[in-house]
Amino acid sequence: MGDISKLTIADARDKMRAGDVTSTELTQHFIDAIDAADTLNAYCAKTPEIALEQAAAADKRIAAGDAPDMCGIPLGIKDLFCTKGVASQAASNILSGFKPEYESTITTQLWNSGAVMLGKLNMDEFAMGSSNETSAYGPVTSPWRRDGSDAALTPGGSSGGSAAAVAADLCMAATGTDTGGSIRQPAAFTGIVGVKPTYGRCSRWGVVAFASSLDQAGPMTKTVRDSAIMLEAMCGHDPKDSTSADLAVPNFEAMLTGDIKGKKIGIPKEYRLDGMPDEIEKLWAEGAEMLKAAGAEIVDVSLPHTKYALPAYYVLAPAEASSNLARYDGVRYGHRATLESGEGIDDMYMRTRAEGFGAEVQRRVMIGAYVLSAGFYDAYYRKAQRVRTLIKKDFDDVFAAGVDAILTPATPSAAFGLGEMADADPIKMYLNDVFTVTVNLAGLPGVAVPTGLDSQNLPLGLQLIGRPWEEGDMLNIAYQLEQSAGFSSKPQKWW
Repeated sequence: MGDISKLTIADARDKMRAGDVTSTELTQHFIDAIDAADTLNAYCAKTPEIALEQAAAADKRIAAGDAPDMCGIPLGIKDLFCTKGVASQAASNILSGFKPEYESTITTQLWNSGAVMLGKLNMDEFAMGSSNETSAYGPVTSPWRRDGSDAALTPGGSSGGSAAAVAADLCMAATGTDTGGSIRQPAAFTGIVGVKPTYGRCSRWGVVAFASSLDQAGPMTKTVRDSAIMLEAMCGHDPKDSTSADLAVPNFEAMLTGDIKGKKIGIPKEYRLDGMPDEIEKLWAEGAEMLKAAGAEIVDVSLPHTKYALPAYYVLAPAEASSNLARYDGVRYGHRATLESGEGIDDMYMRTRAEGFGAEVQRRVMIGAYVLSAGFYDAYYRKAQRVRTLIKKDFDDVFAAGVDAILTPATPSAAFGLGEMADADPIKMYLNDVFTVTVNLAGLPGVAVPTGLDSQNLPLGLQLIGRPWEEGDMLNIAYQLEQSAGFSSKPQKWW
């Protein structure tokens, strides 16, 4: 039946129900593929015993006719999700050896639906990064290469391990989290689909916090249909998360009709940045033409406060991070520094955090503490909150005018090389989020769809931004864009 690693969730679901393949066979195939791909460094913890046990249980459910759509599907789980009895370190040395006694709500829902855990996926430390180079496990290497070059490329971040694993067929799909673009940017860099749902659509309980008012989990998959299937299993009200929305979860897959006639798609003029590569500009124009050809109406819109989004984000996110990361002190769990004779508790706190946190996390914690400090709170934090309100109002005004979704580039470039930005001004790295942070600041749903290749045959993606709580409508437009673009490129296997 060909290479089963290339199957989509939808294909595998149908074949398992038809008896053409079992979850155990699928799972063993991925376990073998993972073991042969250590050079990518996508997995930071492998769980083959758990996977095969879950797969056997899934096969029984399928045989009994009691099988949800995700039953038997082998997944990778980003290391930010707490998984009971399995190392959950958020790619940080400060959580070295931490194995939770509880399961995150989202992974609980996935296991209840019969999904299979292949292991934990590498990421930027505490989800702070755009290249997966801040990880305590070392960087993930993208399965993609530039034409004629062996240079190692970034898979993007922070969900770099998730993106690389899906693109390299080391799992059927993966969980990711998105605080400022950490699902959509790596998805665009690796030629896969990444969905950031509306804030509150997916529970944050049991997901290690970076910036609590911005973080949202979502699926990273090979196709839009797969994202719709997996997203439905991940969503739902959770009383343990005070920000979780008590809303019914629709059948997202059933909404994928491809019919977008009469839909109004906005093109924001503020996203036309100085110095944006011609390839990105061309791809954006082609994407708009594809949607127009499918019956959508393309309209120019204005989001005037977009230029303030990045600075506002890099005040608010570090402020929340400095508060959230204050709990890592070496007292209750994770790494604890060894004290010298005569040293006290304050020394232990300082040394533990200095040893446990990487440079980027330290930078953001210090920025956050600074903007929250007396004398600077009004000048930075409160001002950034006001800007955030204005950015949300920009989107509200556009949607109130009848726009159904907004089309933008997903990233300002294709994937860059590992180490290419390591010594640069950190702001250069932060600019990778220029097209994505507004979505998090406004709490909106967004999806990255692979739509083309650059001149060096690296993937490029477009982003659709949807109305709040209307992921189904957004995914249907994305589905049409995916069908029109016909993107089918895969990385050439070199690992």
